[in-house]
Amino acid sequence: MARRTRRTLLASTVLLTTVTTVTTGCAALGLEHPPTAAPATPTVERSSAKSTAPATAPVLTEAQAHAALITHTDLGAPWIPTRGAATWRDGMLKATTATPDCQKLLDALYTDELLGGPARAVVALDDPDTGAQLRYQLTGNGPAAVDRTLARLKTMPQKCARFTAKATGDTVLDAQVSELPLPEVGDVRQGLRVTLTIWATAEENPGGDPTVLTLDVAAVRAGEDAFALTNGGLDDAPNEATQAAVQLGVQRLADVRKQGRVQV
Repeated sequence: MARRTRRTLLASTVLLTTVTTVTTGCAALGLEHPPTAAPATPTVERSSAKSTAPATAPVLTEAQAHAALITHTDLGAPWIPTRGAATWRDGMLKATTATPDCQKLLDALYTDELLGGPARAVVALDDPDTGAQLRYQLTGNGPAAVDRTLARLKTMPQKCARFTAKATGDTVLDAQVSELPLPEVGDVRQGLRVTLTIWATAEENPGGDPTVLTLDVAAVRAGEDAFALTNGGLDDAPNEATQAAVQLGVQRLADVRKQGRVQV
């Protein structure tokens, strides 16, 4: 019991440190951390994406696509460049279920193709303090295809509110999908909170503590461009980083488009 209390206090301290660090970083960048209970007030003008990326905007070059990626310096400490795929990806995301719509969501999460593939540019960041990993990518698909995918993702909290899946070794996952509020930036956006829980048996764990993977999922279209991200970790996901990454992503795309016009 004492050990569990110490573990809880340590986890609370790490989470508080992460929240303070990321929130401070957002304030320095002029971003606002929106509450998770309701959509946030825009911090990047919605019209900016339209004015800087009109329907006739050319496709981003490879250099522009990579310049539009967020980095660990954008999010601040404790985020660092990734050290490799998180151990929970194969253990919990590589899963199967009998429900086609939910299987498609699991496959997209595992393959990092929420908006379809292939991606134009990809980056992965790690939070070594909590074991969380954020994976961010720009899609090469056009606005019409992206909007269809966003419309499908919007139905996931209803179609896949709760379902079971089998992971490695026939481990049974209790999966839940709910709506995740996002900052009102870009033209179209969709956020999901996905939790995958493995309930321990008395033989496996006398304490009965479950293993829980929490994933923040976000996809945004801004003009002709779109990006998606997943931010996950065991027990919880640092939601402040998700909110900041969404705002920064739209802002970075607008900056890249603006610089491109100036150079032309």
